[in-house]
Amino acid sequence: MTATSILSTVPVPHAVRDAESVPQILLHAARHHPTSGTTYLRRTGGAPAVRVHRSYPQLLDDALRLTGALRDQGLRPQSKVVLLLDDHEDFVTVLWACFLGGFVPCPMVAQPADPTRWAGALRHVDELLEGPLVVTSLAMRDTMPAVAGSASVTVESLRTGEHPPFVHQAAPGDLALMVLTSGSTGNAKAVSLTHGNLLSSMAAKSAVQQLTPRDITFNWISFDHVAALLETHLLPLYCGAHQIHAPSEIVADDPMQFLRIISRHRVTMTFTPNFLLGQLNALFDPDSDALDLTCLRHIVSGGEANVVATGQKFLQTFAACGLDEAALWPAFGMTETCAGSIYNRDFPAADAGREFAAVGHPVPRLQVRVADEEDRSLPDGATGEVQLRGPMVTHGYFNNAEATRTAFTADGWFRTGDLGRLAEGRLTLVGRSKDSIIVNGVNYFSHEIETAIEELDGISPGCVAAFPTRRPGSDTEQLVIAVHTDAAADEAGLHRLLTAVRSTVVLLCGFRPGFILPLDKADFPKTSLGKTLRPRMRQRLESGGYDRVIADTAAVTTRQLGGYSAPEGNTESILADIYAELFDLPVAEISVTASFFDLGGTSLDILRLQQQIARHFEVATLPIIAILTAPSVRELAAIVDGGGDGPRRYDPIVALQTSGDKTPLFCVHPGVGEVLVFVNLAKYFVGDRPFYALRARGFNSGEEPFHTFDEMVDIYLSAIRRRQPHGPYALAGYSFGAAVAFEIAKRLESEGERVDFLGSFNLPPHIKYRMDELDFTETAANLAMFLDLISKRQAAELPAELRALPKSQQLARLIELAPPERIAELDLDLTKFTAWAELADGLTGLGRTYAPSGAVRSMSVFCAVPLRGTKQDWIDNELSRWDEFTTEPNRYLDVPGEHYTLMGPRHVTAFQSVLRAELDRALADADR
Repeated sequence: MTATSILSTVPVPHAVRDAESVPQILLHAARHHPTSGTTYLRRTGGAPAVRVHRSYPQLLDDALRLTGALRDQGLRPQSKVVLLLDDHEDFVTVLWACFLGGFVPCPMVAQPADPTRWAGALRHVDELLEGPLVVTSLAMRDTMPAVAGSASVTVESLRTGEHPPFVHQAAPGDLALMVLTSGSTGNAKAVSLTHGNLLSSMAAKSAVQQLTPRDITFNWISFDHVAALLETHLLPLYCGAHQIHAPSEIVADDPMQFLRIISRHRVTMTFTPNFLLGQLNALFDPDSDALDLTCLRHIVSGGEANVVATGQKFLQTFAACGLDEAALWPAFGMTETCAGSIYNRDFPAADAGREFAAVGHPVPRLQVRVADEEDRSLPDGATGEVQLRGPMVTHGYFNNAEATRTAFTADGWFRTGDLGRLAEGRLTLVGRSKDSIIVNGVNYFSHEIETAIEELDGISPGCVAAFPTRRPGSDTEQLVIAVHTDAAADEAGLHRLLTAVRSTVVLLCGFRPGFILPLDKADFPKTSLGKTLRPRMRQRLESGGYDRVIADTAAVTTRQLGGYSAPEGNTESILADIYAELFDLPVAEISVTASFFDLGGTSLDILRLQQQIARHFEVATLPIIAILTAPSVRELAAIVDGGGDGPRRYDPIVALQTSGDKTPLFCVHPGVGEVLVFVNLAKYFVGDRPFYALRARGFNSGEEPFHTFDEMVDIYLSAIRRRQPHGPYALAGYSFGAAVAFEIAKRLESEGERVDFLGSFNLPPHIKYRMDELDFTETAANLAMFLDLISKRQAAELPAELRALPKSQQLARLIELAPPERIAELDLDLTKFTAWAELADGLTGLGRTYAPSGAVRSMSVFCAVPLRGTKQDWIDNELSRWDEFTTEPNRYLDVPGEHYTLMGPRHVTAFQSVLRAELDRALADADR
């Protein structure tokens, strides 16, 4: 059955407004607008290029081919289908196959950078949706964590074989679509949207936006976001317009591509959050960007508050490119209202002199009221909760009666959680009543951030508050963290706590908090039930009530970083600007003597810094070791001015953190030889004790890898004694590095020195059997997995396929499988990956020669989930064998995560807490 035949046998409404179910939108477009369709762009080395164009009849054909295949998977009308597809074309095709077959699609976004969190999300959605079928791609399936009982199928397999297609006749009240709420961290709710909701929304949007078949829309946002799904896909389809979709990284990596694509493809309508407008204002260069924006009729801007000054500047800046003076439409919409439902078509004239733009007037048939705490309507001009009612508003959340109950008033109005006021039907938002922060269009929930911070040592329970603020003129909200601690008795302790809080937020949310406020307990206003009044704290902050705390905290940070030194010369000035941009700080606060890591630099920031330096200076990409060993502006400037070679003499010790007067900790690298894995961990030691990492020889040009295991131990031991001539010593090793740390400790004790702490991060004493299993192919695959180039499943399955190939082709295949954005982040290419794989293979070879002997006093063994088998078997049969090589009892400490993730973003906060407590205990006991 093809589009032609289906159009002759299934009722197709003459006018799309007469449609009774969502499939009839596509059927109508295929019949009445056969030359319109969807263009998918792809990322190239230069300008984004067209990958493929599919007309609406072709989309109908492609989707019909999959309806029967999905039914053959056991699906029936109203069966739930999770769409885990990052390719826009695959997503759209499977989406319509679900609509046509009467199945209920639910988009979901992958989280490959955090397998533990991703596995939790998959388990939650599997339970919430009562065992849905997950449709994914071959490439993504290989990265998916296993979820017991979950059913999945690849889109590639659905396209094989013969499966008779069909179209299900749905009723307006049937469930059509579920969209997961956009919270960044916790368990999502599934918003239920019926055919009637979606059709009502499309009719209302089209009445306001007036799209026609002559229009061209553009989307760069992933389809798990309701605006991409409905505003820039379903709406143009409803109107017969043409639509263009591009991978989000095209715009995220180069924001100006947003306007270049609009100009090149003559786009008439698009959507973007406000934060992108601010980036475009800053990036536009009229001498290099020749844009023609006369085609663009309007940009819908939602997802976060629209700053009037940002929008005005955007319109003024690009007026020279032909942009209409009224092209920007601030808007309001939620998943629960089928995306955009209130539009401000009077911007900027009606919003002059205000900080934030109004969101405007509701679409037809949507009712808006502003209500007090008793859900009573308030008069014009009064501030209260914005509540909505209309046919495009959801009836609730799937499988969550409590969330549905609390989302609606007794008389049936939906609670948005936003505070606003009405004036002659025009709505202005003034804040949020829900406990969330919106940064760059993404929701982050206060209680989840607070829970993570309360896990830190020294934080008083119940005295953490996470709330938003917005600096005048800022393009997005900032996060504020207020904490109370009784533990930071001195300035160094306070600095350590501030750094730990900042690091935790970065790892949890991906950005730095705007302010961290150390406050007294009395400064946390509470309700009678003990709930912290975050809105009151925000009000106090924005009225200047915390200005003294902010100034004092900044002064503490400056003193702890060694005071302020201004840049000298052009190179230092440019690097100071780069640091300021990376850390979102005023350049006047960047001292050229402050360490990149003490300022808050993460392992990802190292890669960003590399790229920025290569962009601003005529030097090749700096080696990572240059940044690791010369982390201040002044030190890096000397390297850049010297041609960018970095240090010429090999020194295995990398000082990741140098403050604090406790016994330094020396950590030996894992089997890949690199120390980036320790960067995030080291931040939690600021003001506590120095943290040194030992890096293998052979990464830099001209360096010979180690020839023997004993040579490696000799060189590391000599380097440690140069840095710290006498004990007591604290040593640890991660994976392979634990064996090296054991040998160093044994040598130190034989020389009469005290080793008061020796830690093994999840490695048993006997490693030869494991090293014997790792031939070159296994080692390269494990390295690729460690670098997040391939998944754990791929690392297990690929070696059998790769061994038949020459080594060069094996490595090329691993690079070919890696996500291009990850390759770019790591600044990897085949040559660099080959050198790294050979170095790792050399270290594996040294491990094959190693057999433990002798004994040290005692060890602390940190136990995570092993690569194979259960944790308990791992402890009982492998890790516990350290008892054979110590003269006193060992301690075995449970830590969360798996072997490769125990220090990753998800678990490092918990891991550091266990490690630091054990260090303090071991060193104190030894002194006693």
